[in-house]
Amino acid sequence: MLVLTRKTGESIQIRDDIELTVISVKGDQVKLGINAPKNVDIHRKEVYLSIQEENSEASKGIDNLFNLLPKND
Repeated sequence: MLVLTRKTGESIQIRDDIELTVISVKGDQVKLGINAPKNVDIHRKEVYLSIQEENSEASKGIDNLFNLLPKND
């Protein structure tokens, strides 16, 4: 893991199109601002993991997704 130290108002640039800015630090919480293209999904880690788990549960027992699509005969 890359670890960087930033102060309030400073940023981290990821690729050419994603910028993370430290908005504020209060106690043990850091408020981040994120500028990224709309097609980039951004979630809190716990929400991301929950989505992954739900997707995994929903796809159990499905061996081939194409079998779920209606067939055009």
